[in-house]
Amino acid sequence: MHNQKTTATVKVLPNKTLFFTLTFLLASFQVFAQLGYRVRVDSTIPVKSIRALSIISQDVAWAGGTEGKVGRMDSTGKWHWNSIPGYDTCDWRSLVAFNDQRALVLNAGEPAHILLTENGGESWKEVYTNTTKGIFFDGMAFKNAAEGMAIGDPVDGKFTIIRTKDSGKTWQADPASTSPAAKEGEAIFAASNTSLRILPDGQACFVTGGKHSRFIKGWDEWKAVNWDFTQGEPGKGAFSVAFADAVHGVAVGGDYTKDTVTTNNCLITKDGGKSWRKAVRPPAGYRSCVQHIQGDTYIATGTSGTDISNDGGLTWSRMIHAKFHVLASYRTFIWLAGSRKIGMMRM
Repeated sequence: MHNQKTTATVKVLPNKTLFFTLTFLLASFQVFAQLGYRVRVDSTIPVKSIRALSIISQDVAWAGGTEGKVGRMDSTGKWHWNSIPGYDTCDWRSLVAFNDQRALVLNAGEPAHILLTENGGESWKEVYTNTTKGIFFDGMAFKNAAEGMAIGDPVDGKFTIIRTKDSGKTWQADPASTSPAAKEGEAIFAASNTSLRILPDGQACFVTGGKHSRFIKGWDEWKAVNWDFTQGEPGKGAFSVAFADAVHGVAVGGDYTKDTVTTNNCLITKDGGKSWRKAVRPPAGYRSCVQHIQGDTYIATGTSGTDISNDGGLTWSRMIHAKFHVLASYRTFIWLAGSRKIGMMRM
């Protein structure tokens, strides 16, 4: 367990106050204030890296990480961490929770496994496995309680897509003939389980990077949109996308090997992804996750900090300098997670 406290700062939105549950007043948490910015971070989390968060309510949250570890926050705000027996080498980068008892996890890497718990993580059942050479899943999302999808990097030139219609109990692969084709050197990033999203109209969309970066949207049929996102190298591209409604969306990314570069690291759309424009003042570097919070407010995070936009992604301001991989929200409650730490704030 890592006991070093991490100093970080969060700017409170105008006329709003920062609030945390009683548990965040325990000794393992510490508040830091600097130039009007504040954050409360628990840096005693026993997980080397966390890249999956699924928030049910202000009292119930799930997280997935390395060493096969899954965490669940109970109604008191306490996190419970366990390494799933037999899967301690898995990196759970995709996680979808349905309530405080039922959740699915999917690892990034080969072989691929999807596990299901229905008793709050006390036991897990494998509901899908794939030993195909080169298999690498990047995201999982559900359009309702029953129908879900997971998507992975190309195998034989086609993106890997699997679906469930029974809440994740069984999964079926899309035939290669209907899967979208990938360009040479194009892939998806498994940085925060937000490269794949379900849109308000029930369609799915995902973003890509590498030698080529595109926005791809569909369900039964897929349509790809070329854009001006940074691309051309394995570490470049779009890492995350979020939509406020059916037409307004934001995509973020950059170059994770040069995480302070801002060139073409954020694009916005006002027509459901048909066209995209560059942010006027982009996030201050590579961002692995973006979430829509409310109205025109989005937050994006990455290894060089966290930024906020209150105008639909057009301009961004720095919130936090500390490193995080993923963020998630429930209404105005915000969670951030990264290497051995989880933070929480209320806007």
